[in-house]
Amino acid sequence: MSTDAVSEIVQRRAAAAGLDPAPFSGHSMRAGFATAAAMAGVEERVIMRQTRHRSATTVRRYIRDGELFARNLAAEVGL
Repeated sequence: MSTDAVSEIVQRRAAAAGLDPAPFSGHSMRAGFATAAAMAGVEERVIMRQTRHRSATTVRRYIRDGELFARNLAAEVGL
């Protein structure tokens, strides 16, 4: 399956869900996978092995911060 075919499938499914398909691609699936793994507590090095990223800097761009305030550091230090 080509990358174009994956993008077409993702865009068709986004449209079927009532979303604007333009911003979606196969990359969206890869970023979503990396994000879900990180949110589940999977270590970056393990994510990198699965996604075949060579650097932590690159894989971090794929991990979206979906729960910005899930861990409130101000509360943890007593503020």
